[in-house]
Amino acid sequence: MQNIPFRLLCQSDPNIQVGLNGRMDHGPLDTLAQRAKAARQFRKLTQTQVAQRAGVNQSDISKIERGDTLRPTGLLQIARAYECDPHWLDTGDGLPPWDQRGTLNASGIYQRTGDSNVRPGPLVRGSGRYPLISYVQAGEWTAIHDNFQPRDVEEWPVTHLNLGENGYVLRVNGDSMTAPGERWSFPHGMLLFVNPDKDPVPGQFVIVRRERDKEATFKKLIKIDGELFLEAINPAWPKRYIQLEPGDAWCGVVVDASFGNLP
Repeated sequence: MQNIPFRLLCQSDPNIQVGLNGRMDHGPLDTLAQRAKAARQFRKLTQTQVAQRAGVNQSDISKIERGDTLRPTGLLQIARAYECDPHWLDTGDGLPPWDQRGTLNASGIYQRTGDSNVRPGPLVRGSGRYPLISYVQAGEWTAIHDNFQPRDVEEWPVTHLNLGENGYVLRVNGDSMTAPGERWSFPHGMLLFVNPDKDPVPGQFVIVRRERDKEATFKKLIKIDGELFLEAINPAWPKRYIQLEPGDAWCGVVVDASFGNLP
C-alpha cells in the first residue's frame, strides 16, 4: 500500500485531524459505524473498494456506516480490508489502524516507517490476533468462518506468525499430546496456533475432524506402511495410533504453540 503523509491523508476529511504528536485525532469512536467509517477513510478507500476487498456488497458497507447493521456478517473480512484489528473494529478495544505506525511489506512483515535504524519486526497487528475457538467450532470452521463474529469469542491470542486469512487458536485439552522429556510436548492448557490453509505432511502436528464424533482432534500425522495415522505422542496413552478413515477432514496444521502471556 502506498505510504501517504498523515497531513495529506487527512486534508480531504474535516472529521479527521492530526494532532501535534502526529497521531490521528478523531471524534467519538464509540460505535461500529464510527469505527468502520474512520478506518475506511484512514485507508483512503471508497465503500465500493472495501466491499470488493471483503467480498460483500457495497450496500452492506453503507448500512454499517449508517448504523443500520450492528452485527454484520463478514466482519473479519471487512477488518482485513481495512487492515485493522477485528476486535477493535467490533468492540473498540485494542489499537486502531492509525496507531500501528507502519505498513505490510510484500513478505507479510510489519515494516515501521520513518525509522531507518529499526529493523523490520514480525507483524503483530490485526492479522496477528486470532480467535480462540472450541474443538467443535474447529471441526466446522470452514462452514462457519464467513459468518463468525469477533464478539463470538472472548479471547484473541496474539502471534508473530501469519496463520492465513482463516487462522484460529485452540487450547490443548487432556494429556494425549504430553510427552515429558521429549523434544515436543503439549501439556493441557497450551495454546495451539493453527493455519487451516496449509497442506499437512507426515511429521507435522495437525487438527483433524473425525467423522465418527463430529469433533476435531489434535495429533501428530505419521505414515506407517503407506497409510496415514494420527499419533498421540504421550508414550503412556492407551490408544496411541488412529488410522484416518473416510469422512475425516483436515482442519489445519499447528504452526506454533505457547502458554500465551505469562505472569
